[in-house]
Amino acid sequence: MIIDGKKIAEEIKAELKAEVLKLGKKIRLAVIRVGEDKVTEKFLEQKKKFGSAVGVDIRVYELPENISTNQLREKLAEIVHIKENAGVIIQLPLPKQINTQYILDGIISEKDPDMLSSKSIGLFSSGRSKILPPVVGAIKYIFDKNNIDVKSKKVTVIGAGRLVGKPVATWLINHGAAVTIIDENAADPTLHTKDADILISGAGKPNLITIDMVKEGVIVIDCGTSSPEGLPADQAGRLVGDVDPVVAKKASIFAPVPGGVGPLTVAMLFKNLAELAKR
Repeated sequence: MIIDGKKIAEEIKAELKAEVLKLGKKIRLAVIRVGEDKVTEKFLEQKKKFGSAVGVDIRVYELPENISTNQLREKLAEIVHIKENAGVIIQLPLPKQINTQYILDGIISEKDPDMLSSKSIGLFSSGRSKILPPVVGAIKYIFDKNNIDVKSKKVTVIGAGRLVGKPVATWLINHGAAVTIIDENAADPTLHTKDADILISGAGKPNLITIDMVKEGVIVIDCGTSSPEGLPADQAGRLVGDVDPVVAKKASIFAPVPGGVGPLTVAMLFKNLAELAKR
């Protein structure tokens, strides 16, 4: 079965629209974007479209690519303290000269729907957060909808980044899964993918996982996105996943890129925002 994230996101969209309306106040999401990038532009467009559909205002703060860490932190402090901004997110990745975690830590947990500040991560890791990192919420939604219990399952997580690998692995471990995390230092990833009951990838490397690397009946959730170089001009910025689409032939459940976890992750971001706005 191939997961249709767009269809599921539409279901959540309808629920959220009613929820936002019930709040009886205007909600605004502040998005800080530093520099320009074709891939992040696609994600930003998805957020604008979803926000508009559920009645959330999106305010994008465009900042120059050569901004320093201190300058960005000062600007972030101003944006966080604007009362109308119910939530604040940083469009990642940031330029290389920026200390990313220091910037993310400038977002107070009460306004952190992306859950990327150290405080938010700590609350989530210890089970004290009422919301989940959006990608975790998306994966949980897929698992709940398909009656998948991760307890005692062998799960391989590819990539140990802050957006996918780390939060997903934390959630899985907290729910009793036997988790193996693979990063770029793994000599032979196949050793850890071949016997996995569930495979979740967020490495951002096109077609990293091929059909010979997984077993029959595996559950595959592709969260990796990248835009390969050398594409024709009309395909510039096209998103490609970590998992070769042919893997779907072996998988019992397959969430592809694009159209799988991506739309759901956007939906969960706004679900988090609505939850924070209630308080």
